[in-house]
Amino acid sequence: MAGGEAFCDEFREDIAVDELPYKIATLVYIFDERGNTLLLHRKKAPNQGLYSPIGGKLERGIGESPYQCALREVHEEIGLALDYSDIRLCGIVAEKAYEGATHWLMFCFEVTRAISLTELEIPEGRLEWVPISEVAQRPIPESDRKAIWPLMLQHSSQILKLNGTVAIPEVFSLYLDCSSAGDMRAVHEHPAVPAHQSGV
Repeated sequence: MAGGEAFCDEFREDIAVDELPYKIATLVYIFDERGNTLLLHRKKAPNQGLYSPIGGKLERGIGESPYQCALREVHEEIGLALDYSDIRLCGIVAEKAYEGATHWLMFCFEVTRAISLTELEIPEGRLEWVPISEVAQRPIPESDRKAIWPLMLQHSSQILKLNGTVAIPEVFSLYLDCSSAGDMRAVHEHPAVPAHQSGV
């Protein structure tokens, strides 16, 4: 059990940081038939001025589930009524001390059919179609650029289908330690990768 003990020792060191609020949210990736993904160019915090998929925090007071949250956010932000069968969980991201202010647990979903939608303004910003090949070049959060988006490229069935692969990939689990400014550490919990390849 030496490996397990080493991991526990490392985790105990992590606990030493000040306790922060822990929030739960969903991100929903939407694609069209032309190889674009729908991103929100945010004009409000968090991530003001950056591009991110639509989504939002779970309404924990009413016991909302991640799937319910994803469906609600899609309906609220783009007016699209979807069913459970229209979305798929791609991955789970635990983000520690994001911007030094909050721990986040995020459920990353995709809509499992192509969507046709005109770009529009909503209170949170402007919804724009961005070519999948250009997402990493847009101003997006560093955690998205370095870790989350690369995993979505591998674990989104819609992206794989656009690339000619018909497959239902595994759900990924990612732990991001953002507690050290400018030194984000990523651990690919599932599917597991060798330790020397996990860090970002």
